[in-house]
Amino acid sequence: MDKTRQPAIIFDLGGVLIDWQREHLYKKMFAGDQAGMQYFLDEVCSLEWNAQMDCGYPFARAIEERVALFPEYEDYIRAYWTRWEEMVPGQISGTVDILAALRQQGYPLAVLSNWSAETHARVYRKFEFLHWFDEVVISGREKLIKPDPAIFHLLLDRLGRPAEECLFIDDSETNVRAAGELGIETVLFTSSEQLCTELRKRGII
Repeated sequence: MDKTRQPAIIFDLGGVLIDWQREHLYKKMFAGDQAGMQYFLDEVCSLEWNAQMDCGYPFARAIEERVALFPEYEDYIRAYWTRWEEMVPGQISGTVDILAALRQQGYPLAVLSNWSAETHARVYRKFEFLHWFDEVVISGREKLIKPDPAIFHLLLDRLGRPAEECLFIDDSETNVRAAGELGIETVLFTSSEQLCTELRKRGII
């Protein structure tokens, strides 16, 4: 990393800054039926299915297609959109505190997130800290998704920075590995405390 100027700090959103978990909603809907909830999340509205919307596929179309395949789960499937906010009860405050400190110190800040453009609009209204970034690349808008190198190159171009002048923070080992292969310095996020330690090691905060 170039030490002659401040690196650009790139954050993932879900699991790093925002507490997004489908279970927050479906634990309520399945009311103690753990096995039923797990089947639904693995087979009916899986993460692979969710990734379609992260790539830009319209929620309305995806919901109707899923209801046609699994009509017995219609209420649960429709809730994936109508009650989506219940999957996002709040921010990960420790990481937001770190973000605030980096902002105070004048670091260039960016978002690179696999997220639906439709639901990003909903969280953008909810969380003030999402307005703090210099660049925001959302997979659903760009029709590109991590770990595709193309989405990393897109962000680097918009930042006007070479890879070695950037630090990328994500809770996905696959995404961190992809960034590292491009020469971007990385932190595999496990907790706000661990992130703080890693940034201190690098002399960033």
